[in-house]
Amino acid sequence: MGFHTFPLERADELEDPSRYRYCSREELLELLAPTAEDVVADLGSGTGFYTDDVAPFAGTVYAVDVQSAMHDRYREKGTPENVEFVTSEVSTLPFAEDELDGAFSTMTHHEYATPPGSASPDDALEELARVLRPGGRLVTVDWSGDGDGEDGPALEERFSLEEAVDGLEAAGFEVETARGRPETFALVAVR
Repeated sequence: MGFHTFPLERADELEDPSRYRYCSREELLELLAPTAEDVVADLGSGTGFYTDDVAPFAGTVYAVDVQSAMHDRYREKGTPENVEFVTSEVSTLPFAEDELDGAFSTMTHHEYATPPGSASPDDALEELARVLRPGGRLVTVDWSGDGDGEDGPALEERFSLEEAVDGLEAAGFEVETARGRPETFALVAVR
């Protein structure tokens, strides 16, 4: 992943309900709009905080995380029957072309996307374009580079809304929704 991964020793913080002040369950479900048959992936699932919110509304949810120890923590708390674990970088997902109906990323885009201003293509975003079916939705809620940095990662590790939109469009997505907020942004991009 990009700049860093979330420290395992702080994994309990990923279960803190105060996270909903940055992205509520209702907002995530509204942006993703899953159906009971959809196959979706939670990119950087961690301990499954948001995976658990989406699982009742989708057919299959892949909990994707680069750290297998995060999957272990998730298993310890219990997982819905329709959740499957995938240990992988976002840039090398083990899914077939057009396999996913949707994917979502809550506060992890900065961990897997190519840093702003990089001369190299964004392998992770191109990989997401490969595995999402035409019309598939990618929901991204992340810390904004335009925020004050009091919560979340350091400002230099974040993307601005404009940088995130530019990266998604360069990877072949059409941005349907782009919302800037005081500390975060929310995007819906369609393949």
